[in-house]
Amino acid sequence: MSIESTQGSLPASGGGVTYTTVDVAYFEARGLKRYAGVASLWALGVGAVISGHFSGWNLGLGTGGWGGLFIASVIIAIMYLGLTLSIAEMSAALPHTGAAYSFARTAMGPWGGFITGLCENVEYVVTPAVVVFFIGSYLGSIFGTPPEFQPVYWVFGYIVFVGLNVVGVELSFKVTLVVTLLALACLVAFWVSALPNIDFTRWALNIGADGTELPEGGGPFLPFGFYGVLASLPFAVWLFLAIEQLPLAAEESIDPKRDLPRGIILGIATLIVSAFMILWLNSSVANGAFALGKSGEPLLDGFRAIYGDGAAKVLALIAVIGLIASFHTIIYAQGRQIYSLSRAGYFPRWMSITHGTRKTPHLAMVVGAVVALLLMLVIWFSVGAEQGASVIGGTLLNMAVFGAMLSYVMQALSYILLKKNAPQIERPYKSPFGVVGAGLTILIAVVTLFFQLSDPVYRAGVIGVAIWFALGIVYFALAGRHKLVLSPEEEFALSKGTAEYKSH
Repeated sequence: MSIESTQGSLPASGGGVTYTTVDVAYFEARGLKRYAGVASLWALGVGAVISGHFSGWNLGLGTGGWGGLFIASVIIAIMYLGLTLSIAEMSAALPHTGAAYSFARTAMGPWGGFITGLCENVEYVVTPAVVVFFIGSYLGSIFGTPPEFQPVYWVFGYIVFVGLNVVGVELSFKVTLVVTLLALACLVAFWVSALPNIDFTRWALNIGADGTELPEGGGPFLPFGFYGVLASLPFAVWLFLAIEQLPLAAEESIDPKRDLPRGIILGIATLIVSAFMILWLNSSVANGAFALGKSGEPLLDGFRAIYGDGAAKVLALIAVIGLIASFHTIIYAQGRQIYSLSRAGYFPRWMSITHGTRKTPHLAMVVGAVVALLLMLVIWFSVGAEQGASVIGGTLLNMAVFGAMLSYVMQALSYILLKKNAPQIERPYKSPFGVVGAGLTILIAVVTLFFQLSDPVYRAGVIGVAIWFALGIVYFALAGRHKLVLSPEEEFALSKGTAEYKSH
């Protein structure tokens, strides 16, 4: 197989793929604009995760108790350290918008890149749907609207925040920085408020070995033993999920080789501090671990324990800020992720056309939003409001987590393969943990996946991911693999990749 392109000839790739010729106008219609510095990149990474510090993590208290969730959080923090530092090295060496797909494409060929891209595609399309569902739930409580009104909040949320992301990269990053700082300010306000009111032994340790509440506390550190630690791993993931999206901003970063590693490292450091502060303090005020283990709004419960119920609506608005931060930033990631796969031809190429004057991937963001909204609306109107809420808040959420964990395994494996097979690639930054850190990421991710699969609720999400994968693979096998383009990711992989085959 030979490849022809206006960019010049490169070695042929294996995997049964075909490259088509494009002209300069193809990439001119798909241009991005550089704007982001370290602060913007830090905000993008932290903002994507921060809603997980407002809710979600706390369900692990019900499976492992405080001690079980604490140890699980340490294990997951190690996994994310290994992952993010590996990503920091790869993103500086391969500063392309494709991020995870780009890493795997270079290390494992076109099919490896596409499968990894599909993993992230599930995560970035489904996660904002779950977050906007939670936003609607909070707003319904604040304004007293009936459950039937929820879809209005979803549609409005997507219109506003896809619109903000389309207007321009400068505005998008400015909004990201503001909402991320506001969300962190809310968390810091809670920490300061909680410190004089904590009673760790009474409230954080108020779960007995039989799972019952101990009104006076003083329960065991590990009420459910080491199994409780392992069962809490999937919930600890919510304290860090989506930090890995940061390299998607590579082609909109002013100096990606320098700034991407700095943004990623500052981001994971911020999240580690915030994660353990919220785990300690939120569990140590009135209501405690037992009640929080079943709560849909743990931060609000913590504020109520300190200030009473009178300020409930004001406090709910505070919680919405954290959700908005994640919603806005993951929509950004969704657009860039779809854009990169489309620009290279893995997805239909029209999706990667950028706005003529604003240079944002508006079509990719709109497509991702429409798919997510249609999925939510079909579920909502087919099974009813009550069951629909359970499916959207449970099954879709689990689809996002499952897709993310698979992508972590693929990215860490890509790192190991690139270290072994492509030592010639320039690496402006090198992970201090190297292959050991990537190996730990794979090990912890696989164990976490096993415990996700042991939960029937999670298994329903896995079925959803399997359907998503089947549809994507069928499209790529029948059409996409014959329409690939020498995008920056593909050109780099073909010139320096480790998984290429010689043409016959």
